[in-house]
Amino acid sequence: MSFFAHETAVIDEGCVIGEGTKIWHFSHVMTGCTIGERCNLGQNVVVSPQVTLGNNVKVQNNVSIYTGVICEDDVFLGPSCVFTNVINPRSAVVRKEEYRPTRIRKGASIGANATIICGNEIGAYALIGAGAVITMPVASYALVVGNPAKQIGWVSEYGHRLDFDSNGIAACPETNQKYQLSENSVSRVQ
Repeated sequence: MSFFAHETAVIDEGCVIGEGTKIWHFSHVMTGCTIGERCNLGQNVVVSPQVTLGNNVKVQNNVSIYTGVICEDDVFLGPSCVFTNVINPRSAVVRKEEYRPTRIRKGASIGANATIICGNEIGAYALIGAGAVITMPVASYALVVGNPAKQIGWVSEYGHRLDFDSNGIAACPETNQKYQLSENSVSRVQ
């Protein structure tokens, strides 16, 4: 076995789990999941059928990742964050054919206790604040907080707030990587 699973973890048949991945206490990885290399699933994590996690995805304790979720490489899911997969769930009504896909793009981070309503995309390197409720798509590099979440700024790939000059250029204070703000969209330029 090229991955580690704690003895209390349950891993159903039919999962693909990458090399160097660690699955900790009381977690359940359900059938048909694909989990990349070097991922870390904390305690009490549920990964529902057909979920895909890229490489180096960090999932903190008590996270529920439901069918329809795709996390690209280097995604961070904070403690107790949760995903949904049906807009109008009812116990007596089966709506498995109505699951809405949710994609978390490369390098995005979702804070503790945030809720991601299904059918939305979180852009690359976006930063979702703790407790935020995501009800609409989030742009790449966006900083969003609150319930419902509102964008309050932009962040670098290292998670630092960007301060754009009059030419729409900002530098990450940690790496000095440069970013361009144009037409309410940010891209890395160097």
